[in-house]
Amino acid sequence: MPLARILTAAGAAVLAAASLAPAAQAQQIYRIVGPDGRVTFSDKPPTDANAKAAPAPVVRLPSPGGASALPLELREPAGKYPVTLYTGPNCGPCGTGRALLAQRGIPFSERTVSTNEDIEALQRLAGDTSLPFLTIGAQQIKGFSDVEWSQFLDAAGYPRTSVLPPSYRQAAATPLVAVQRPSAAVAAEGARQASQAPEQPAVVNRRFGTTGQNQNAPAAGPAAPPSNPAGIRF
Repeated sequence: MPLARILTAAGAAVLAAASLAPAAQAQQIYRIVGPDGRVTFSDKPPTDANAKAAPAPVVRLPSPGGASALPLELREPAGKYPVTLYTGPNCGPCGTGRALLAQRGIPFSERTVSTNEDIEALQRLAGDTSLPFLTIGAQQIKGFSDVEWSQFLDAAGYPRTSVLPPSYRQAAATPLVAVQRPSAAVAAEGARQASQAPEQPAVVNRRFGTTGQNQNAPAAGPAAPPSNPAGIRF
């Protein structure tokens, strides 16, 4: 084989190995805590012997098309301070708050409040029923305020501009309280069993004109005087 071809084949092998190396490294992200306590993320292990490194947790997005890993800038804030938005029907500020989160690329869960059960659950959670209601980790924010929401999202470490991949799709909103109702098959089976249950014959006492009494039983004596004639209740 000519030398030029040998060099070309060797160069192609080197380039292929080099292209695979970053992909292999990208599969592992390290959470590095330096000697000063500062936390950083990197796809390479730390060079400082005093630094502590551990695999960074991968947060999955609840997207309808399947889960995908969050970008690096979102992993830590989304893992430590998950965002949940509580909305109601015909709520203009709820739509404005939802648009703000989408514009900033904030991965969030949405819970709808529309039934009496939802309202009672929101009352227990927030102390009132004002909407929209936002939680960032343990922080609770009642009502919509562009400035206030942005300040809390900044403090939690969320990026100010979206870094979500174009393929990301926000998960559909779900009711705050999921009511479990029996299926049609279970209801039909219960009705069938009730229709097939044998009827119990009624016992009619012609002497006393009542149901379920024994004809041979002695007649009851006069009623005893009440022990509490004044009707006092405690």
